[in-house]
Amino acid sequence: MKIGLYFGTYNPIHVGHLIIANHMAEYAGLDQIWMVVTPHNPLKKKATLLDDQQRLQMVFLATEDYPKIKPSDIEFKLPQPSYTVITLAHLQEKYPNHEFSLIMGEDNLKTLHKWKNYEVILENHDIYVYPRISDEPENMELKSHPKIHVIDAPIVEISSTFIRNNIKEGKNIQPLLPPKVWEYIDHNNFYKK
Repeated sequence: MKIGLYFGTYNPIHVGHLIIANHMAEYAGLDQIWMVVTPHNPLKKKATLLDDQQRLQMVFLATEDYPKIKPSDIEFKLPQPSYTVITLAHLQEKYPNHEFSLIMGEDNLKTLHKWKNYEVILENHDIYVYPRISDEPENMELKSHPKIHVIDAPIVEISSTFIRNNIKEGKNIQPLLPPKVWEYIDHNNFYKK
């Protein structure tokens, strides 16, 4: 089975994440998309994150109506901070019959050369890239790598930071979230302080 791994803190998961995940499931030749909830991204401050289980619950609520999209807590069981190369090795060992690929935005592709052991990732895994609007120059060398597949997916400019900030300001951002996620956030008063 071909699995696309879509990593994120999902703080919170929003409709943009679902649009990308569903597009990859339908158009990139992948059998399933696993939305891997990252407990602690080395590039983000942990203090700004909701509890791991709360973010996993939001991904579960957002994806339960999408049979090809699954929540994953695989990184919860691995050493912190999480490094993609270690997660991939662990998954390959645990599920030897699956073929794992990465899903990332074009902005992440530009910094891939800074990732821990990125050459090992490129050697062993395909990477499916969705477009992002950016002012940074292209990394053409990586973009033309045979393991990199740029997918003509919708450009979605919604961010979890925007959602958190607007909830804090009392704005109605309900259309940007899956309904069950909005209810969960609202019921628990998340992001209001």
